[in-house]
Amino acid sequence: MEHTHLPASLDAAVKQVKQALPISADLVVRTLHKRRMGVLFVNTLLDTELLQRAVLAPLQRLGGHAQTLQALMEIIPIASLKVTDNLQQTLEFLLRGWVYLHLDGIAQGLLIQTDQSPQGVIPEREYAVIGQQTAFTESLENNVALIRKLLPDTRLCNESLTVGRRSKTRVSMLYISDIADEQNVITLRQRMEDLEVDSVIASSILTQLIDDNSWTVFTQMLLTERPDRVTYDLLEGKIALLLDGNSLAILAPCTLWDYMKTSEDYNTRWNLTMLIRAMRIVAMFGSTLMTALYVAALTYHYQVIPINLLDSLIESRLRVPFPPLYEALLLEVIIELLREAGARLPTKVGQTMGIVGGIVIGEAAVQAGFTSNILIMLVALGALSSFTSPNYMFGIVIRLLRFPMILLAGWLGGLGILLGIAFLMLHLLRITSLGHPFLWPMYPLRLRNWKEGLLRLRLPSYAKRSDFTRPEDAERYSPAQAKQIHDIDE
Repeated sequence: MEHTHLPASLDAAVKQVKQALPISADLVVRTLHKRRMGVLFVNTLLDTELLQRAVLAPLQRLGGHAQTLQALMEIIPIASLKVTDNLQQTLEFLLRGWVYLHLDGIAQGLLIQTDQSPQGVIPEREYAVIGQQTAFTESLENNVALIRKLLPDTRLCNESLTVGRRSKTRVSMLYISDIADEQNVITLRQRMEDLEVDSVIASSILTQLIDDNSWTVFTQMLLTERPDRVTYDLLEGKIALLLDGNSLAILAPCTLWDYMKTSEDYNTRWNLTMLIRAMRIVAMFGSTLMTALYVAALTYHYQVIPINLLDSLIESRLRVPFPPLYEALLLEVIIELLREAGARLPTKVGQTMGIVGGIVIGEAAVQAGFTSNILIMLVALGALSSFTSPNYMFGIVIRLLRFPMILLAGWLGGLGILLGIAFLMLHLLRITSLGHPFLWPMYPLRLRNWKEGLLRLRLPSYAKRSDFTRPEDAERYSPAQAKQIHDIDE
């Protein structure tokens, strides 16, 4: 560890710490006894009650009589105390939740253990089988602490902002100063400062106010409830926004493929993850197009259906009074009604409603001749495929896209589906996230960076950060040095 000595002067010591943590809204400096004593701490990481009871109260009672660190150690009722003259060690312990105490005129300081573990909850929307089982809470300080515990880096910046003329909602903007692109930071900060709105009470509302394009159904900023996902993306050069009273963090900029990733992807072997990610992408397209292909095939292109399958389709539709377009729309609407009802009811009742309601209504619809068995199977498979999306909001977008695709298929058949795909691609090409292409690395084409989006390769393949966010520090680690250490161990 680099050894930089602490100065004897209190003002100089405080200045050094502030220079090492230049943008840290949670760094607190208290001076006592006419600036003869300084107390420094990161208020999101420590037990404030313990700080007041075991540190500040004894120091106040002592007055200005303490002349040595030994005298201070005798009056502070905490077991873990360390004397240090090392700036780097001081910064390390500050980011663990310890308190640093400095006496003016002494080139040493006292580190006092007052840390507490931030409280997380079990993830509800982004559950992971392998990995952390922690999600954000509705406390801003606690959420910042969850990030700082995972990433105790002096270059992790925490800017404090306020949005809403009436709500005065506190927002923390987190980024790593030597990785995040400064232009991205400036752009996002400017958008926050330019907001003229009465209140912002939810992260999802804030994303709608600062998105590049508010007309599209695609959100250009990612919402997540997982601290580990935020940490991964901060190390990629992205910026995180945390709102007081909200359990969802905002990540920007992002791409379409970020909605296909989970924090669990990096906790499993690369070949297994690549297979699972490929299944998600196939399921995404399948959920969007499956019912539309059924409508197009039965309405215009029945000649491409194998004769045996065509016989089964004709037999299953003998009693159905509707054309395929109306039949598909009716069933899709019923499925969405069941899904919405299940989501609004209490958890256990909603699950039962979704399962039992789907079975009963599906069976009754077939018996009454309103739909065919094959279409029920396809619609159910499409609904199941939409649930493979790791992001809840993106799953809603996938389900929404099914309806225009079905209408185009009923109007123009296969040509309508192709037109729908072409329009969707043109729309995605126009979308940006903080000015970055939403379809990156497909547009602009960056074959070298496909491993960051569509693929998941071996971890040694990710020695360099992707250039999507234009990171200032592009190197994650040195592959040559890692290989050398590995060879020595062998």
